[in-house]
Amino acid sequence: MTTLTEGRHPGEGLLSEANFHRSRGRATIKSGSGVIEPGAILGKITAGGKFAPSPAAETVGVEGAETAVAIAVYGCDATAADREIAIIERDAEWRIGAVVYEATVDTDTEKLAKRTQLAAVGIILR
Repeated sequence: MTTLTEGRHPGEGLLSEANFHRSRGRATIKSGSGVIEPGAILGKITAGGKFAPSPAAETVGVEGAETAVAIAVYGCDATAADREIAIIERDAEWRIGAVVYEATVDTDTEKLAKRTQLAAVGIILR
């Protein structure tokens, strides 16, 4: 029997958002970020304003992205080129079990820090 693995669906973690899609925005994911899954926690890169998965600490090439400010609604492959996607950037609730942390965010303390950073922009993980 063949085993099938189903990935994340666009927006599957979105519990609520502000009226008229005020919670949403658009982001350019920096080339070299790899495959981004729906629900990925993103940070904004200081130089240039593109986004990347939010690492646990400042990382060369994506300085500024260590502060989580958004969640990817859709996934994309930004391995070889910049990609534009929809994001949740304010006033929303997201299911905590449907977020995707960057690989360096692997302790409970680091995950709590990402939750706190998102709460600062009005994104509450439940």
